[in-house]
Amino acid sequence: MDLRIPRVPLLVAVVALISLSSAASPTADDLVAELETLRSQSPSGVIHLDDRSVARFLTSAPVPRPYSLLVFFDGASKADHHRRRLRSEFALVSSSFAAHHASSPASSRRVFFCDLEYQESESSFSLFGITSLPDIHHVGPEHHSLRDSDRMDQSKFSGLAESMAQFVAAKTRLPVGPIVRPPPISSRQIAFLAVALLISAPFLVKRILEGKTMLHRLWMGLALSVYFLSVAGIMHNIIHKIPMYVQDRNDPNRLIFFVKGYGMQLGVEGLAVGFLYTIVGLIVAFATHVLVRMRNEAVQRGFMLVAMVVVFWAVRKVIYLHNWKTGYRVHTFWPTRWR
Repeated sequence: MDLRIPRVPLLVAVVALISLSSAASPTADDLVAELETLRSQSPSGVIHLDDRSVARFLTSAPVPRPYSLLVFFDGASKADHHRRRLRSEFALVSSSFAAHHASSPASSRRVFFCDLEYQESESSFSLFGITSLPDIHHVGPEHHSLRDSDRMDQSKFSGLAESMAQFVAAKTRLPVGPIVRPPPISSRQIAFLAVALLISAPFLVKRILEGKTMLHRLWMGLALSVYFLSVAGIMHNIIHKIPMYVQDRNDPNRLIFFVKGYGMQLGVEGLAVGFLYTIVGLIVAFATHVLVRMRNEAVQRGFMLVAMVVVFWAVRKVIYLHNWKTGYRVHTFWPTRWR
């Protein structure tokens, strides 16, 4: 029996098979065009991949591929501040690369920046052999196995975007260009702050003139700190590396905080003198700025008596310490006419 297959249906079947095979295996230009479309949809130019897209652009794409992929491996957890910062630095490298090669489409079509999340692409992570996060790999045109891709040394992550740019330039032989970092304050925020400052300027000026702002308290605290540090000789002790105390040579279990001798003092001694001077300064400031506004004369007199006693005690301690260290004594002197 002679079997004859009609030629027309056979031709239609062959054309259908060819069309299906071409649709199933996209060309290199189709893959590049699809990557460019995905990149244009990302604000930073970083393409988000998953297992399906890894298979489409890497494992199933014919080698050599006409492009390189820089892949940032991340996790979905947002608690790791270091990993989130590295992810933002990777996005800066991507946007800086796109800005630097904006006038050269041929160069920008050769390199694409992508990211992968472990929760979405566990099988892709195993293909790359990822064991720790974060991680950055370069998949070049000649890489058949993803495990053979170039891995960035994690010790260089401390260099942030600059180190990543060096890694990209070394593997792709294309410069990233200067890292374009966004300003800390956007133009909208600057405009909003300017309008808020103009609206609140009259109220701020009024409160500043009345002395009812945090600026005055901050200034007062800084002034007291500078005064205490100056009278305590803290800067002198730091510059000359003076210890807070020394050990007694005769008794190792005994510590010495005060030493005799002019021009020599330990750290604790300076703190003690600074504390006494600061007490006197605070009492004088309180008496001249607060006490004079009290209307109760009994309270004023009672506080002044207490203040005089405390000031006398503090000054007496300072004089006693000076006399002990130097051997000088303070003697009373009466004018000749009074004798």
